[in-house]
Amino acid sequence: MSLSSLTKPWEAFSYGFLDASAKRELRRKMLKAIAVPGCQMPYASREVPIARGWGTGGLQVTLTLIKPSSVIKVIDQGADDSVNAASIRRFLSRVSGAGETWDTQEATIIQSRHRIPEEKLREDQILVLQVPNPEPLRPVEPNMSTARQMHADADYGRLWLTLYEQMVRSGRIMQGASYPSLVNGRHVMTPSPIPRWDVPKLDMARHLTFLSAGREKRLYAVPPFTRVEPLVFSDVPYKVEDHASLTCHRSGVTGYFMNEIPQDDGGSQFELSDSNFGIKAIRRAEGLDVEQGETWYKNGEFRP
Repeated sequence: MSLSSLTKPWEAFSYGFLDASAKRELRRKMLKAIAVPGCQMPYASREVPIARGWGTGGLQVTLTLIKPSSVIKVIDQGADDSVNAASIRRFLSRVSGAGETWDTQEATIIQSRHRIPEEKLREDQILVLQVPNPEPLRPVEPNMSTARQMHADADYGRLWLTLYEQMVRSGRIMQGASYPSLVNGRHVMTPSPIPRWDVPKLDMARHLTFLSAGREKRLYAVPPFTRVEPLVFSDVPYKVEDHASLTCHRSGVTGYFMNEIPQDDGGSQFELSDSNFGIKAIRRAEGLDVEQGETWYKNGEFRP
């Protein structure tokens, strides 16, 4: 017996970087996540060439879904040109041969950190959200074994109590990003650290959404045309951020989610969080023929 007989000939890494075993496991867990919307599915998170906490969960899901005919869009808090978004998009293209784009309308897979694009997604598009902490019960129950049992029993009383305490102390619900939401009338999930502005975009949406946390080794899904209801009291309506009157200083667009940019004089300027949507608005204002999809919001009001 020789060493060469015990080893395989050298081969390049698998298509899409992940090995076939990892992809099979992820596909099984993704199918289970679709079958039980909002329910967390554990998986063996693999090592990928970015640090834990920088989108490894979303990257593994995208690597499992990707194919040469795919068109990839990656955004980081709305921006296509951030270092994290550009690096992930370039890596995905290199290991798969898939196309790259900034345009929401052209993409078939959209991987995002902390935002959902302003333009509506179609049935043939998949949204992959990076999630740092997938457990909505962690703030009220740090013991994960107990939290799993609470999910099994649909015992979310402590979450309701937390929201009630915020109302009593502050006069309003203070929960901003990662607003706990009931999926398909059964499981409460945390919809990634997306702002409250984006949560209604998941309700009865036409696209499939995967949410994956590589560090926590959990993924869950929101299938198309599935109810996603933020936890609210019947006499206290759900409110999104009040950005209806804010105007982007670059594009002049009003009525969408804005980033606040502090100025040296103590004031603030506002800029569209969805950078490509802002670029389209600027080009349209310059008279260029730019295709812009239908948006979830109009003049700050959500329209399903």
